[in-house]
Amino acid sequence: MLLDLDDSLYLAFKDLSRELKKKQLRRRINPQHDQPNHEPQEPDNYFVAPHFYCVETICAPCGVVIAWTKFAKSEGACQIVEFLENVYPTQETRPSYVCIDKACVVLKILINSHNWNIWKASTRFIVDSYHYINHRVSDYLCHTYCNPSPLKRSAPNLVVVERDIEGNEHYKRAFNTQACEQLNAWLGGFQSILNRMTVNNFNWTLHAMLFIHTQRVVQKQIKKQNQRIQIQSEQQRDEDGIEEDGVEINRVD
Repeated sequence: MLLDLDDSLYLAFKDLSRELKKKQLRRRINPQHDQPNHEPQEPDNYFVAPHFYCVETICAPCGVVIAWTKFAKSEGACQIVEFLENVYPTQETRPSYVCIDKACVVLKILINSHNWNIWKASTRFIVDSYHYINHRVSDYLCHTYCNPSPLKRSAPNLVVVERDIEGNEHYKRAFNTQACEQLNAWLGGFQSILNRMTVNNFNWTLHAMLFIHTQRVVQKQIKKQNQRIQIQSEQQRDEDGIEEDGVEINRVD
């Protein structure tokens, strides 16, 4: 079958577009959370403007944003350690627990780089409960030292025992390990707007958004604390009323 020039160009363009789609799909495949990131390869074309790989945030369990930064090429364990050391330069300022999806990889990097002696006196690295189910069962270091909810009393600060209405005991996580994931879900609604901004506009807008988000979280925490104090005062008032009634009955007797 003979093909004219237009048909051959169309087929060549179709094959080229198919190969480009395959390369884009291969480039979008992310490594597992318990595997180290590799440096991205140079782009095959420059029709797309360069962009940062991701935004890294540090949040308290209540949702308050402590710090944020941009990672240029990848979310590697070395970049995470450098970010943590910039935010927490001294042992007194470091938290007791650092919860991150790549906690086991970060722990291995710290041990291999001989920096674990600096962190082990103050901090323990754990994987958040959402990503922990995707980590390999055969990874002894991850399941032994990075488990977010161990049930062998090895970390009583992570798992507490509570009672339900019927008095039955059950285990419960002591704090929220998915605060950053919840923040990412909220920021995802603004991704299409932020991706079209210049670097300076992006920095200012994102910082303002995180500042407003933190203010709202603090207001919610203050409201919850006031409600808790009010409930405790009402319970104390009821207990005082019962004791007074008992005293009056004793006096009548």
